[in-house]
Amino acid sequence: MRDKSLEFLRTLVNTPSPSGHEIRGQRVWLGYVREYADETFSDAYGNCVAVFNKGGSPRIMLAAHADEIALTVNHIDKDGYVYVRRLGGVDPIVTRAQRVVVHTQAGPVLGVIGNVAPHLTKNDRDRRVPEISDLFVDLGVRNRKEAEALVRIGDPITLTQEFELLRNHLAIARAFDNRIGTFAVAETLRLLSGQRKKLKAEVSAVSNIMEEVGLLGARQIAYSLKPDAALVVDVTHATDYPTVSQTSHGDVRMGKGPTLTHGGCNHPEIVRRLESVARQQKIRLQHEAMSATSGTDTDVIFWTRGGIPSALISLPNRYMHSPVELVSLEDLEQIPELMAAFALSLKRGEQFKVRI
Repeated sequence: MRDKSLEFLRTLVNTPSPSGHEIRGQRVWLGYVREYADETFSDAYGNCVAVFNKGGSPRIMLAAHADEIALTVNHIDKDGYVYVRRLGGVDPIVTRAQRVVVHTQAGPVLGVIGNVAPHLTKNDRDRRVPEISDLFVDLGVRNRKEAEALVRIGDPITLTQEFELLRNHLAIARAFDNRIGTFAVAETLRLLSGQRKKLKAEVSAVSNIMEEVGLLGARQIAYSLKPDAALVVDVTHATDYPTVSQTSHGDVRMGKGPTLTHGGCNHPEIVRRLESVARQQKIRLQHEAMSATSGTDTDVIFWTRGGIPSALISLPNRYMHSPVELVSLEDLEQIPELMAAFALSLKRGEQFKVRI
C-alpha cells in the first residue's frame, strides 16, 4: 500500500467515530477525498459525499459506514463509577479490563472498565458472562461530584486500542468495522481521478453514519442521492481460525481477496458484472451466501425509492467487534481496484434490471 494511503487509513481508524458522534472521523475523510472530488458536501445528520465526474450517467453510489461500536455514559453512582449503554454490538466479555476514553465537550477523559480479580471470583456463579449493565468505568475519582465535573450523561466512550501493523500484510485495530469501507470508497475516487476521460458514470463516494445502531444514515443518503446503482463496502467474518464452524458460517479466508455476497438484496446483474471485471483485472474473489438479510447498509439501500440495484463487497475480518480486529491490507487494496474497474466498465446511461 502506498505510504499516503496507509497514513490515511491509520488516521481514519485511530480517529474516534462512535455511532451518532462521527464528526471527527468525517472531517478526516472529507479532508482526504477533496483532492479527488469535483464536489463534497454533508447533510443534516452528517452523512458525507464526494462526487466525481458530476453529470455523468449512470449515477453510482459507493457507500460505507463511518461509525464504530462504542459505549455511552448512562449513570453515575454515588462513588463516581460510570455505568454505560451500548452504541452498537459491543461484547461485554471483551470490553472488561480495557482502557477507555470518554469524549466530552471539554476534551477526552481517560478511564478504565473495571474487572474483578480472579481471586475474588472463585465461585462459578461469580464468573458468569457479564451483561452490559455490569460494566462500569473507573475515572479515578472519589465521588459523583468529581465524576460529574468531568463527564455527563450521553458522552460517548471508545476503547483506546489503535492501528498497528502485525506481519504478512496484516493489521490490527479496534475499528476496522467499518473504516476500511470509507477508506475503500475514498481510494476508489483516487484511482478514478487519473482516468476521467474513460469514465462515463457519475460516482458518489459516501461515508454514511449510524449503521451500527440501525442502518440509519444509509437510508437518509440513498434517498437523497437517488443513485441508479450502489456498491456497499463492509467487513465480513473471516472463518479461518480455531473454534469457528465453517459449515455454519462459510469458508472465508484472510489473504484470499474480498468477498461478494449472493442472494437477497444483492442484484444479480451487478454481481455478475463485478465477477466479470474481477476476472479481467485478475482480482481474487471469495463468495458468501445470505438468507433474509446481510446485516449491512445494503439491506436498506436496495429498497429505497422503489429499488436501487445494489451489491455488497466485504473485507474478511478476524475477531469482529473486538479491540483486536485483524484484516489483510492486500485484501483491502483489491476493493477500490474492483470498484474502480466496475465504474469504468459502465456505458453511458446503462441501467441494471433483472432479466425475465
